Amino acid sequence: MVLRRVGPTLPETPAPAGQRDQPAVTTAGAGQSPEVQALKKRVLNYIIASMPTDGQFATLEQTQRQAEILFDEAMQRETMLIPRSVRQRLLEQVLADITGYGPLDRLLQDDTITEIMVNGPNSVYVERRGKLEKTDVRFDSNEHVVRVIHRILAPIGRHIDEFSPMVDARLPDGARVNAVLPPVSLVGPTMNIRRFPKKRLSGQDLVNFGTVTEPVLRFLESAVKARLNIVISGGTGSGKTTLLNILSSFIPETERIVTIEDIAELQLQQEHVVTLEARKPNLEGKGEISLRDLVINALRMRPDRIVVGEVRGKEALDMLQAMNTGHDGSLTTAHSNSPRDTLSRIETMVMMAGFPLPVKAIREQISRAINLIVHQERMRDGSRKIVQITEVTGMEGDLIVLQDIFTFVHEGMRDGKVIGSLQPTGVRPRCYEQIMQAGLSLPPDLFGKPTLMRR
Repeated sequence: MVLRRVGPTLPETPAPAGQRDQPAVTTAGAGQSPEVQALKKRVLNYIIASMPTDGQFATLEQTQRQAEILFDEAMQRETMLIPRSVRQRLLEQVLADITGYGPLDRLLQDDTITEIMVNGPNSVYVERRGKLEKTDVRFDSNEHVVRVIHRILAPIGRHIDEFSPMVDARLPDGARVNAVLPPVSLVGPTMNIRRFPKKRLSGQDLVNFGTVTEPVLRFLESAVKARLNIVISGGTGSGKTTLLNILSSFIPETERIVTIEDIAELQLQQEHVVTLEARKPNLEGKGEISLRDLVINALRMRPDRIVVGEVRGKEALDMLQAMNTGHDGSLTTAHSNSPRDTLSRIETMVMMAGFPLPVKAIREQISRAINLIVHQERMRDGSRKIVQITEVTGMEGDLIVLQDIFTFVHEGMRDGKVIGSLQPTGVRPRCYEQIMQAGLSLPPDLFGKPTLMRR
């Protein structure tokens, strides 16, 4: 069977003598055939080399239109006969590399995927509903992965190379990106993309997911409105940023909010929000703006609330001082395994600031600054749940005193799902009076003795 060339927009160029009887490519397995992969590489290299570098094609539409013209020109130079379906697929792949994120575009369009993990060019995993799955997505080479990484970094002005082989970045939709290059990575260029729902989640969504109960969510909403200082703790992927977004939505519209992040991820819907993002040093090692610099500067910006995406270093000291000096109602997250561990980590972070403060003085600052710790975990079935809400009540001797207000009671597994509920411990928190003084009301039995669920 002789296959007809799919009509390019430019005039047909005769093939050189001796090369006009090349075999046609069939559609079966064409996407994985070495011939088509080699053809794609030649066409892509031609387009990249021919694209203007003076910014003439500034918009995405202009870039795509020019890439399509150059694609037709490149195909005119080829003697390989390919079916219409293979040509169309090749065009889509080339456009994805030029104007998108290459093989990742298909994964980024799947709303069920919450995380994408690229472990070199031939190993790509995704997370769906808390479970890891290996995909059939492949990159052409290590250079192909690096090219996609550079495309992600270009709009936000960040840089990665063999001398600075690690970088944090974000996609336009707010997805968090981390990339690592050889020689640090021994499996080739790696990339991790943590995605957030396109639809902004509400507190009711967390109730529907089983992350929190409605009465507890009402308590957290009252705590935010009463200007309690709250730390959200948990491990990697436990949903801390999502919960921080939802708690931040309870801040009244009349207040001025300053958010501080290493990579901007928060999506606050209030009108009066100022977003600050840290900056890495340039190639000469200059120009760095740390989270601590931003926290100090935020205090001069007349904030009603300071929201720090995550405390992880020296900025913890300035965050505590802000909480202790009239900036009540601040919110932040921290990596930890329990509420008690959260305080130990913050204590260590304060010591990293380099000031010779006694341990007791640090703990006194912590005990006066933080009111509530909300601890969240990713369960064995992949679900995210709030498992502890703990109040910081003060100091006894050299120790910070904690008391649990709500704890998650495990009842086992059923059909692969964790069974249990977040229940009160029977202790009325000291912050209850502050909530009442703010003119907010809570059900009188909210902190009552828990009733165990029936199996």
